[in-house]
Amino acid sequence: MKSYTPTRLLAFGVLLSAGWILLLTGCRRVAPEADVSASQIKTYPLTGEIIKVDTERRTLLVDHDEIPGYMPRMVMEFQVSPGELAVAKEGQRIRGEMIPSDSGDYRLEKIWAVDATADATVAAAANALRQDTTIRGKRAYREVGENLPDFALYDQTGAVASAARFRGKQIVLNFIFTRCPVATMCPAATEGMIALQAEARKAGVANLELVSITLDPEYDTPGVLKDYALARGIDTSNFSFLTGPESAIKDLLTQFGVIAQFDGSILQHTLTTLLINENGRIVHRADGSRWDLREFVDKMKR
Repeated sequence: MKSYTPTRLLAFGVLLSAGWILLLTGCRRVAPEADVSASQIKTYPLTGEIIKVDTERRTLLVDHDEIPGYMPRMVMEFQVSPGELAVAKEGQRIRGEMIPSDSGDYRLEKIWAVDATADATVAAAANALRQDTTIRGKRAYREVGENLPDFALYDQTGAVASAARFRGKQIVLNFIFTRCPVATMCPAATEGMIALQAEARKAGVANLELVSITLDPEYDTPGVLKDYALARGIDTSNFSFLTGPESAIKDLLTQFGVIAQFDGSILQHTLTTLLINENGRIVHRADGSRWDLREFVDKMKR
């Protein structure tokens, strides 16, 4: 990602020469042991229709299409995570990855709803964002004082969340990914957002929306993001976790001046938290996982 102001380039240059010890930090997507076991698991792409969402058994009954070379079309029960279960809807077309086991239990992961209208909306927004980033060129990075770019992604319920959805609200936005195991990186950033949510309510800030966009859209499906929120007891009434096309995520990273790149299983990335006002203008930026909650709240109250 090349589009940064000279000042920001200088700052990143200092960080890089110091071994990326402040802002640009490597996060494994999963632990080394999990990397090994995951590489040995055979998965099969699956498409089909959800027939039943069984909350008691924590399973989905799916009428799935033929899996070439493995099994014909049939109705099967699949174990899923609590987040995937919460997002699933009967009658919904889905695609995902099936994981068989020696015990005869089958698991379904990386589930995406197949919705032609929603998918077309997100794809069109991704194409427009790509064009915008290209046209902006060296000026792609958005400084404080510039507007939030248009986008459309999926939230933790699977619904389309566009920039227009947050219009008229103050937005605090950052980038994280669910498998980040480094306590001082994404987990700390999420804890900061949770604390900010509580502090803003105490201060009487009623028009706040918190937004965390994944750095790892290949893995972070809506159901995985829902799991992430459930596991932390996060109040999602005004806290959205977003995922979507990799191209759209990369363009947003470029426009917000966030560095993120994989080196094998290591995701090297910076952390940035942005405050965007009711008119969609970026009014404050804090780099790193530690930032002053009161500073953000005070700016919201102005």
